[in-house]
Amino acid sequence: MAISLSNNKHTAGRVRSRLRRQMRGRKRISGTPERPRLVVTRSAKHISVQVVDDLVGKTLAYASTMEADVRSVDGDKTAKAKKVGELVAQRAKAAGVEGVVFDRAGNKYHGRVAALADAAREGGLAF
Repeated sequence: MAISLSNNKHTAGRVRSRLRRQMRGRKRISGTPERPRLVVTRSAKHISVQVVDDLVGKTLAYASTMEADVRSVDGDKTAKAKKVGELVAQRAKAAGVEGVVFDRAGNKYHGRVAALADAAREGGLAF
């Protein structure tokens, strides 16, 4: 996946900074069949995560706060992120994935992103 900052020249400064951090991380992180990449996508309202094998370009497992069973969870966005982490761990284990490489996509490892990662670890995924 190529991210070009020249195509994003009219974006806000904080978005450009996140894209720069994402490019730096993506140079070093790649998903393999043995250890696919766990990608976190965060917006103001929702968070989604997918387990991707980069060699074939295939998504092995997916979970999001936009799913009906996660929307029914009471609590704040962090509680919903924990539920998403548990779901993706469960679905990845069902797909035969034991270990993953964590890709925070330029987001800080803090708050909802950290809660999701901790819940996925507790669900049985090895980072």
